[in-house]
Amino acid sequence: MKKIVFCLTVLLSLVSCNNEDESPDLYFRQEMRNFVIAISTYSKLNNPNFLIIPQNGIELVTSDGNEDGSLASEYLSAIDGHGQEDLFYGYNDDDQATPAEDNAYLRIFLDLSKNAGNTILVTDYCSTQSKMADSYTQNNAEGYVSFAANHRELDTIPGYPAPIYGENSNVITSLSQVKNFLYLINPINFSSKTDFINAVTSTNYDLLIMDLFFNETTEFTAGEIAQLKNKANGGKRLVISYMSIGEAEDYRYYWQSGWDTGNPAWLDEENPDWEGNYLVRFWEPEWQEIIFGNDESYTKKILNAGFDGVYLDIIEAYEYFE
Repeated sequence: MKKIVFCLTVLLSLVSCNNEDESPDLYFRQEMRNFVIAISTYSKLNNPNFLIIPQNGIELVTSDGNEDGSLASEYLSAIDGHGQEDLFYGYNDDDQATPAEDNAYLRIFLDLSKNAGNTILVTDYCSTQSKMADSYTQNNAEGYVSFAANHRELDTIPGYPAPIYGENSNVITSLSQVKNFLYLINPINFSSKTDFINAVTSTNYDLLIMDLFFNETTEFTAGEIAQLKNKANGGKRLVISYMSIGEAEDYRYYWQSGWDTGNPAWLDEENPDWEGNYLVRFWEPEWQEIIFGNDESYTKKILNAGFDGVYLDIIEAYEYFE
């Protein structure tokens, strides 16, 4: 299995090298598509039902990033859904409506992915109850599944609406069955893993997006992930792990003492908005080996823990290099 993935990675690298004769925009965008495709191939060799959901960077669904461009069919086939932040609320500021022009632009690309068979998961950042209700209504009208996050830090389970939008007691076995989700990747407000598990299992969300680690250091076990798949009403949910592939985070298990911008060579500038997060030259093999393709990789840890899929963040990192 490792040999198959290694050969795929080499093949993708060779294909990517041929893109150097094209414009830089196409080169970096294709490198990110190749990266996601390789993660998907590796993951699905280990678990054919494993879900791959990139967040943002929605322009990658067309080969040239234009709304009338040809579909990036290999990329669309490699993923199962798309995550999008700030679609109706939060684009310029939290709890503020996204400008109509930006909303319409994003929906063009989101619909291309949806029409290709992918589920669209939208996270709007709004805390006023009327705006949260409007977010759910508008997303539902577009055929998207949504979560109105009252904290951008994604550290709380909102008390509104109650009951949650689209609540049901179904046993969820596929992404297409999901009617609602909870995005809770920062467990800072929970005193222990037990506290976190009890809080989540007291809800009826169809899908949970969480972190592999509790408070940055301790991994959730397969047994604990199995507990988290239980809804309070007796139904079952899917549990997806967050993983950033466009930035390295200095609080992760893979971070080494002495690392800083330029050391190693693939480590780039620190994100000024998120301390400890560093952009990476995501096409470099050394970084990709941290993410997937071997038994010590981040993706393999997620697979071993029994998650149903992975939520890939900082997909839009290609914009920085363009």
